[in-house]
Amino acid sequence: MKLSVQKNSKRSRFKNSFRFLGLLVLLFSLISLTSCSRDDDPADNDFFAGTYNGSISYNDGTTSISKDNGSVFVTKIASGTKYNFRFSDGIPDLNGVEFEKTGDNTLVMVGSSATSYIRIDNKDLKILYSKDGKTWTANAVR
Repeated sequence: MKLSVQKNSKRSRFKNSFRFLGLLVLLFSLISLTSCSRDDDPADNDFFAGTYNGSISYNDGTTSISKDNGSVFVTKIASGTKYNFRFSDGIPDLNGVEFEKTGDNTLVMVGSSATSYIRIDNKDLKILYSKDGKTWTANAVR
């Protein structure tokens, strides 16, 4: 009888430990998810991920896609200066685009020119990007 009580006591402590650990993981997950907000500024964060909604388009000479209600999911790569742009509606992604910070809250693509320009801040995304006969555009907000 004594042995049975000890086993149950150990199991009970083990179960309580797992419950406590599960509660900590859940609490950490909630805090992590709620800490990302629309006010996050891509220029000031080491990690950034956000979705911009608005008009997007793509043209490569044979394929032309244009959507007034498209989206672009923007992520900052670990290097801190390069970004990826994942377009909706079958538009190819732009990856590894390098930026520099201008002013307090704005990022402008390194090497911007009259035919290639990307500007991003916490509320707006503007893209006119041409490369190898392909053109991406976006005028979107978050």
